[in-house]
Amino acid sequence: MLKRVLLLTLVSILSSACQAQQHPGAEAFAEKAAAEHGLDPAAVTALLGDARFKQSIVDAMTRPAEGKDWYEYRPIFLTDKRIEGGVEFWRENADLIGQAAERFEVDPEVIVAIIGVETFYGRITGGYRVLDALTTLSFYYPAELRDRSEFFSNELMDFLLLGQEEGLPLRDVEGSYAGAMGLGQFMPSSYLEYAVDLDGDGRRDLWHSLADVIGSVANYLHRHGWQPGQPVTTRAGVAEDADMELVSRSNLKPGKTVAELAESGFVPVDPVPSNTPGAVTRLREEAGDSYWLTFQNFYVITRYNRSPLYAMAVYDLSQEILAAYGDA
Repeated sequence: MLKRVLLLTLVSILSSACQAQQHPGAEAFAEKAAAEHGLDPAAVTALLGDARFKQSIVDAMTRPAEGKDWYEYRPIFLTDKRIEGGVEFWRENADLIGQAAERFEVDPEVIVAIIGVETFYGRITGGYRVLDALTTLSFYYPAELRDRSEFFSNELMDFLLLGQEEGLPLRDVEGSYAGAMGLGQFMPSSYLEYAVDLDGDGRRDLWHSLADVIGSVANYLHRHGWQPGQPVTTRAGVAEDADMELVSRSNLKPGKTVAELAESGFVPVDPVPSNTPGAVTRLREEAGDSYWLTFQNFYVITRYNRSPLYAMAVYDLSQEILAAYGDA
């Protein structure tokens, strides 16, 4: 009798595990998908039922690398292996990188550096199912953080549309804990808007086509206003009476000229034309804070990831790669 009870209990547990998972708000999401995009609500419901809540995704969202100080963040990406890997990636794909840089008017070393920071040139593309990541962050966003569930809900919708447009196996696609995909780590909305078919095979493949990956990163930068050959950032000397209200970590869209920033107490260490629009940010170093003037190209990098730490890491890595590539 005891064995029978245990067997029935085991069968019940396994049966429950195999059932579709119910997510709060999933029904309304399916109705919205049908009303706004003509998707089959039953198919959407079934897909979401296959998605699994992942506590590890919630945990990762509450402790992103961008929450570190600069002196802790920089060594993650500025390593000999990542610099050497960038030189090797550039050398092996020089024609594609050159073609994309010329077509989209973007400095080639920055294309390489973004792919290096995002996925170590394709070595680390993420091990989460994108369906699980976007479902978790749409319906279970951490309550202790500023609510971005609507953003991820929109990304989940775009993921469904992307599946139709590019024929992606939505239950199988893997990416980051935030739902970013491919070698360039594009969110679904960015994939839809900025990915390009540079190899001309009729698909935008950000996993297996290096032409599409490189072209898409270049197009993303181009579409956000990259200025080839123009400055990205420079360290600033700070006067005792500098206007600290100009220092920002969130809004780095250039708003004042270098001359105006100098009058406010932030003087560029390197020569920059006085009429160049810029902004000011601060990085926490081990020995104290450093201050930086940032320009349009720095702002463009923050469209990829809003953190000034990320943008500075991309820029520093690009310069190290460029120097090593030139010496190779």
